[in-house]
Amino acid sequence: MRDLSGGPRVLLKRLRELMAEPLEPQERLDRIVRQIASNMVAEVCSVYVLRADGVLELYATEGLNKEAVHLSQLKMGQGLVGTIAASAQPLNLSDAQSHPAFRYLPETGEEIYHSFLGVPILRTGRSLGVLVVQNKASRNYRDEELEALETTAMVLAEMIATGELKKITKPGLELDLTRSVTVDGDTYNDGIGLGYVVLHEPRIVVTNLLNEDAEKEIRRLADAMGSLRISIDDMLSRRDVSMEGEHREVLETYRMFAHDQGWVRKLEEAIRNGLTAEAAVEKVQSDTKARMMRLTDPYLRERMHDFEDLANRLLRVLTGYTGRTAAEGFPTDAIILARAMGAAELLDYPRANVRGLVLEEGAVTSHVVIVARAMGIPVIGQAAGVVALAENGDAVIIDGDEGHVHIRPMPEHQRSYEEKVRFRARRQEQFRALRSVEPVTRDGQRIQLLMNAGLLVDLPQLAESGAEGIGLFRTELQFMIASTMPKAEEQEMFYRNVLKQAAGRVVTFRTLDIGGDKVVPYFRGHEEENPALGWRAIRLSLDRPGLLRTQLRAMLKAAAGAELKLMVPMVTEVSELRQVRELLQKEVQHLSRFGHGLPRKLQFGAMLEVPALLWQLDELMDAVDFVSVGSNDLFQFAMAVDRGNARVSERFDPLERPFLRILRDIVRGADRNKTPVTLCGELAGKPISAMALLGVGFRSISMSPASIGPVKAMLLGLDAEALTKAVNEALDDRNATVPMREVLARFAESHNIPL
Repeated sequence: MRDLSGGPRVLLKRLRELMAEPLEPQERLDRIVRQIASNMVAEVCSVYVLRADGVLELYATEGLNKEAVHLSQLKMGQGLVGTIAASAQPLNLSDAQSHPAFRYLPETGEEIYHSFLGVPILRTGRSLGVLVVQNKASRNYRDEELEALETTAMVLAEMIATGELKKITKPGLELDLTRSVTVDGDTYNDGIGLGYVVLHEPRIVVTNLLNEDAEKEIRRLADAMGSLRISIDDMLSRRDVSMEGEHREVLETYRMFAHDQGWVRKLEEAIRNGLTAEAAVEKVQSDTKARMMRLTDPYLRERMHDFEDLANRLLRVLTGYTGRTAAEGFPTDAIILARAMGAAELLDYPRANVRGLVLEEGAVTSHVVIVARAMGIPVIGQAAGVVALAENGDAVIIDGDEGHVHIRPMPEHQRSYEEKVRFRARRQEQFRALRSVEPVTRDGQRIQLLMNAGLLVDLPQLAESGAEGIGLFRTELQFMIASTMPKAEEQEMFYRNVLKQAAGRVVTFRTLDIGGDKVVPYFRGHEEENPALGWRAIRLSLDRPGLLRTQLRAMLKAAAGAELKLMVPMVTEVSELRQVRELLQKEVQHLSRFGHGLPRKLQFGAMLEVPALLWQLDELMDAVDFVSVGSNDLFQFAMAVDRGNARVSERFDPLERPFLRILRDIVRGADRNKTPVTLCGELAGKPISAMALLGVGFRSISMSPASIGPVKAMLLGLDAEALTKAVNEALDDRNATVPMREVLARFAESHNIPL
C-alpha cells in the first residue's frame, strides 16, 4: 500500500458528500467502500455488519467477489472479522492466513490477499460491525492508516445507527443495534411497565462529524478542556467538600483524566484526521470504553465510568448542551433508565407519564425508590449496563415481579406482557372492591390501614385505595421539588389543601426531614462522610429554628378548626422533643395573641428511628401523644447497614428475629404506657411483612397506596391471635433454625392466607 491518497481529511470529505447524496442504502455502501479503497490504495475494502443473531454479514465489498455480498457470514468470535467484533480491537496483519483465527471463505475469493487491516465499527463502545482493507503484498499498515480507517468507521456507525441499512437486511433478520436485549436486576417495587426508554442523562448525539478547519477545532477543544479543568478544580477547592473520602478520590480521578496529555494527544490526532472536536471526543471515548469493558478488575471498571462521565461533560461543553426540562419530548408511556438519581430528580418528570424506573445502582430503601413506590410504578435496581444498551425511544418492558428489563422486546414477548398487564388490572379491580370493607381480622381485631404520601397528587389515592388516612406525610418533598425555599404563605396553603383533600381523614405530618441523601437545591449543607448519621432532620431543624418555626406556624394556621397531628423525625434523645415542644408552644401563643384560629385538637408525636430511643421508651412515651416507627432507618441503624448500598442493604432480612424482637419491644412499651404506635416504613407494604408486624402486636400500619389492597386481602382471612402466638413462640425459641420468613410463609399456607 502506498501513502494515503490525499489523506484521511480528503477521504472524510468525500464520504460526507456521499452521505448527503440521495442514494439507496446498497448503492451508498458500495460507493463508500470504493472510495475508501481508492483513497487508501487498497485492493479490497469490505464492510461486515453485525446482526441480532450474532452473525457478521458481508454488506458491501470492493475487490472481493460481489456475489458474496449478503451471503458470506461469520459468527461473533469466528475468523479474523469475528475476532475484531468480539474484542472491539483492530487487527493489523502482514500475513492474514497465518493467523490462528483466520477462516477461509471460498465464495469471497480473498485467498490471494495477504496483508489485512480490520477495525471495529463502534458506537458507545459496542461493536456494530467491522471495516476491512486488504492487499496482495505482505506488509503491516502504518499507525496513520489505522487511524484513518477507525475514523472512517465512525461514519459507518452513524449510518447503521440511523437504521438506513434496514432496507437491505434480509426479511426476518434484524441488525444487532435493534435486537432484543434482556437485563436482569433486583426487584425494588412490583409491577409491570410497558413503554419507551427515557435516558435520565441522555447521551450527546454528535451529528457534525467532519471538520472544515482542523486548527479551529483544536482551539475549540483547548477552550473546552480549559473550562472542564476549571470546573473540576472549583469543585475540589470548595470549602464544603471534605478533604478526605471516596467523593474526593473520584474528583481527583476526574482531574487526573482531565490533565492527561495522552488523552489530549489522541483527541488532537483525531481532529487532524478530519473529525470535529466533539466527534473526536466520541471516537476516543468509544475506543477507550471498548477496551475497558473487557477488564475484570472492579476498580478499573469503575474508573471506566469516571472516564465516561468526564468525556460526557466535555461533550456537553463542546456542544453547548445545558440539559433539557424533564417534560421536553417526554413520551406518554415512559420508562426512565438511569445509572443513579435522586428523589427530587424523579419528581421533576411528568408523573402521569412515568410507567417504570430502572437503576444501574441504588438500593431498595433509597429515597428515590421510596418515592417511586409511592408513585405506584415498578422499579428495578442493580441492572448493570442497562443504560449503554438502550437508546431514547426504544420500546421497553420492565418486569418488577421477576426483576427483568426487556429492551426492544420481540412481538411475542410484547403480547405476553400485555396479557400480564390485563391480568394485573383484573386483580387491582378485585382489591378495589375491598375499599369499603372494614379491615377486621377473622377473629375480630380491627387494624388501621394508612397510606404514606408527600405531594398533593398523592391525595386522590386516599379514596381509591381505601386507606383510613395518611400515617406519614413527608413534608420535605414540597421543599425538594421547589427551586426556591417555599414561603410561609405557600407552606400554609399547601398544608391547608392537604387537609381539605383528606376530607376529615387523619393526616400525620412529619416535620422537615432533609439532609443525608435528601438534597434541597437551594440549601447548601456540608459534605459529610456519613450523611445518614449526620446533620439532618431534627438536628438541622433545631440548629435552624427559624426554618422549623416557619413550618410549625404554617401547619397550625392551615389546621385552624381541625385536627393537627405532627411528628418529629430522627429523634435521638427525649430532650430534643422538649425543645420542639417549646418552639411549638411559642407559635401557638403567637397565633393566639394575634387572633389567628388554632387547631381544635393538636397531637404531638415522634418518629422512632434511632436505636438510642429503645433505652428511653418509657420517657419517650411519656413525652408524646403517639409514636411512629420508621422501619427503614431503624433497620439501617440497628443492623449497621447503609440503606443506599446494595451490597449490604439486602444482606440482612428485616423479618429475622433480631429486628422483629426490637419491634415487639416497641409495641410492648407503647402498650405499657398506653401510647398509640404506628409503623410507617416500607416494611408494612408487603403482605408477608405486614403479617409479621401484626404478629408482633402492631394494629396500625402505614404503606404505599398500592399496598393497601393486597395487605387488606391478607388480614381479612387472618386469625390474629393464632398468628401472635406462633410469632412469639418462634421469636422466643433460642435454638430455632427455621428463618422467620419461612415460619410466616408456613403459617400463611396452613391457614389459607393469600400472600
